[in-house]
Amino acid sequence: MSDNIVYKWTDGSNKDFQEFYKKTEEYYSKIVGGIEKRRAFVPYNHSDGIPNVLIAYHGDVAVACAGFKPYSEDDAEIKRVWVEPEHRGKHLAKDIMKQIEDKARVNGYKRAILQTREIMADAVGLYEKLGYSKIEKYPPYDNLNGAVCMAKEL
Repeated sequence: MSDNIVYKWTDGSNKDFQEFYKKTEEYYSKIVGGIEKRRAFVPYNHSDGIPNVLIAYHGDVAVACAGFKPYSEDDAEIKRVWVEPEHRGKHLAKDIMKQIEDKARVNGYKRAILQTREIMADAVGLYEKLGYSKIEKYPPYDNLNGAVCMAKEL
């Protein structure tokens, strides 16, 4: 794990996680050319109901996060993987993903699934390096243009 980073488990109602949610919404809208081009995705990306959230802190400052929620009896859906730009390249996303996967496994899930977008090449590359493979789009993303779904056996 990265030096001087403390990881804390919480849930989607955490104020730091809610701040990340706002940042990710702004970022996603920017990279696709505006909120109108992703309006169909928004209803499926609310973060307050995510029961398992991991936040990385550098001192008192939240610098990265991810969460997971039940998708099915066997599948945990990973949501909101984010690392602040000035903390990228320090393996925080990799560290968080490993801890998310470990907790999902301990909670009885057999597979981790996630949805991203092809335009997010760095994210797709990270997930592939971590052992995720592209799968057929799952609901509610199955009819959304630009969605990429991935999975990894736990």
